[in-house]
Amino acid sequence: MAKQSISVEQLRKQVEEFLALPHSDPQAAILKELLGAVLRLNTERLDMLDLKIIHRSLKEMRYAFRVFKPYRHQRKVSIFGSARLPSDTPLYDLARRFAKLLTQEGFMVITGAGDGIMRAANEGAGRENSFGVNILLPFEQEANPSIVDDPKLITFKYFFTRKLFFARESHASAVFPGGFGTHDECFEILTLLQTGKNNPHPVVMLDVPGGTYWLRWQRFIQEDMVATRLVSPEDLNLFRIVDSAEAAVAEIAGFYRNYHSCRFVKGQLVLRLQHLLTAEQVDRLNEQIAHLYPGGKLEQRSALPEEADEPELLALPRLVVPYDRRSAGYLRQLIDLVNALPYVGPVPSPA
Repeated sequence: MAKQSISVEQLRKQVEEFLALPHSDPQAAILKELLGAVLRLNTERLDMLDLKIIHRSLKEMRYAFRVFKPYRHQRKVSIFGSARLPSDTPLYDLARRFAKLLTQEGFMVITGAGDGIMRAANEGAGRENSFGVNILLPFEQEANPSIVDDPKLITFKYFFTRKLFFARESHASAVFPGGFGTHDECFEILTLLQTGKNNPHPVVMLDVPGGTYWLRWQRFIQEDMVATRLVSPEDLNLFRIVDSAEAAVAEIAGFYRNYHSCRFVKGQLVLRLQHLLTAEQVDRLNEQIAHLYPGGKLEQRSALPEEADEPELLALPRLVVPYDRRSAGYLRQLIDLVNALPYVGPVPSPA
């Protein structure tokens, strides 16, 4: 991200052109609010360090959004794990094989661009299917050879902007054994899912056959969190523990067998599907979820008028779901039920 200077005259011209944008343009309206927030910083006279944090964060996000934008149509998997694992370990081989299998299913990978598990995943996926989101550290983490100098390598100063893109741009998360950083990223993803701050997506914890890393972690969750009601039992549905690359890829690909994406519209959760369900399947789903959503009922229908701003998705069928945003674990159960239904071929479109 090279530093760019701009003259006062250039700035004045850009501001005048910007202010002339029509009020009917929704992007222009948001950008004008953003410009107003920047101008208010001048009157609030924050500390220089505060201003530097705002400035650097905005630059990092603008640059990263630009890098990811051409690849928005392709699903991606964020991969986390230790940077300290050498290349001659079974976990390294597992990460490399997992990433290679993912690309065969049409996924790209996002790693932290470092060594260990991150390097293995970039190797397995290949440069053309890899993103690297590196972090500047006091001891400077160098980008691994499989992603260095690639245009899809982004270097962040702040962990919070870096983690934003791990969550924002991925459609699944895979976590290998690691240290503090790995657990920070793992719990960040689970927290975002649990609180509804990220769209539903699969989370897989991978270990080698016979490995106990994630099994002991799960025991801690069950015995010290669930048992003491610090988290709900259904929150255990938010992740899966597997011991092979094949099982991990099957879990991720299976999540998108019929489920496509979701969106809230006027308090209703709209699940977009790959293909229509039969009336009998919808009735069966309502029977199965009766205990999850007492008094509620899902219905299948076409796109809602409010979804017109996503024209590329308008043809997909929808399930409108009664969901209060309070149990992501139950929502995951519903998505699993939808994906488990057999595809019976084309059926009449809903109204």
